[in-house]
Amino acid sequence: MDEAIDVVVVGAGSAGLAVSHELASAGVEHVVLERGRTGQTWRDRWESFCLVTPNWTVRLPGGEYDGSEPEGYMLRMEVIAHLERYASTFGSPVREGVDVSALKVTPDGVFVVRTATGEMRTAVVVLATGAYQRPHRPEAAGTLPPDLLQLDAEAYKNPKALPSGAVLIIGSGQTGCQLAEEIYEAGRDVFLACGRAPWAPRRIEGRDLIAWIAETTFFDTTPAELPNPEARLVANVQATGHGGGHDLHYRVLQAMGVNLLGHFRGADGRRASFASDLAESVAFGDARYNDLRALIANSRATAGLRAPEMPDPAPFRANPRESLDLRQFGAVIFTSGFRPDYRSWVAFPAAFDELGFPIHSDGASTVVDGLFFVGVHFLRNRKSSLLLGVGEDATIVARTIADRLHR
Repeated sequence: MDEAIDVVVVGAGSAGLAVSHELASAGVEHVVLERGRTGQTWRDRWESFCLVTPNWTVRLPGGEYDGSEPEGYMLRMEVIAHLERYASTFGSPVREGVDVSALKVTPDGVFVVRTATGEMRTAVVVLATGAYQRPHRPEAAGTLPPDLLQLDAEAYKNPKALPSGAVLIIGSGQTGCQLAEEIYEAGRDVFLACGRAPWAPRRIEGRDLIAWIAETTFFDTTPAELPNPEARLVANVQATGHGGGHDLHYRVLQAMGVNLLGHFRGADGRRASFASDLAESVAFGDARYNDLRALIANSRATAGLRAPEMPDPAPFRANPRESLDLRQFGAVIFTSGFRPDYRSWVAFPAAFDELGFPIHSDGASTVVDGLFFVGVHFLRNRKSSLLLGVGEDATIVARTIADRLHR
């Protein structure tokens, strides 16, 4: 497969397909390379996975949600089916099973995309490999006993696939909370090592949280408005779409019977230790809830509307264990988030910042001419990696590419 084509898009998830739709609409020749199958990132998630944002937030260009349950939360396979239908509506030139192993550029400025089946040469490359590239584990993970099963979230499928015994989950964002709930409800003892994560009620006065937030500036927050670059890695709001959607945060999990712990500090043989900072983590989440409450109230006041009733956080009892005997545990699951992984296969290290995020302007690399990005956390704003906003970024990038090729 040695060939030349105008534009190569890497990744056939929501970001890559949105770019493909916009390029097709502009009459730009292109191909979409996918390591697995269309929507592979969604296929890799655990079996019961569902959206955390309502179906109406699926706003891909030409591929908006049009089903009968806009306030529902699509299951994993329903999301995949939606993406497959989307690709078929405009004949997206997706090539499945093509794993891109390297990207480099020749002295004359032509990109070379290396795959297992050959090389492609192109003037423009769009990296749409998604926000979930390299699972992150805390440094202390290396101290755990090597014979204790240790999984990243993407390797977890269901509770039955885990060995018998208690389960330790390290990481308490949306994924950590959802797995803790599912595994506990399957009859297992679950221990959740908690960190700093925001929370909010699933519904406020009967209306979904996301609908309230969407009326504020929350999703339009740009990287420049964050307190520091590391804030791009803060966990998403703790919530779930399971069972029609319900609250799922530290207070809910504690009331269920999930054992909450402080940060994982490391293990010494079969003894794992945890920081005594659970109360501080809960206080962080409460502070973010209060920030959100104020944002919604101010937004409503500006529009001349009544602010909804959002009660103060309930009292929280923090008396966590500071150590555990791991001999009774069957598995440890890391849900500590993801990090960018471009540098492992893209031969332009200067194109990324210290955290591995692209250096760009509106998705166009300001370091490597002809290189574009879509679907990255905080690419342009908070919704850049979400089904709610990735289409906006895709349209901007595709328009820039079309203007570039047609001038």
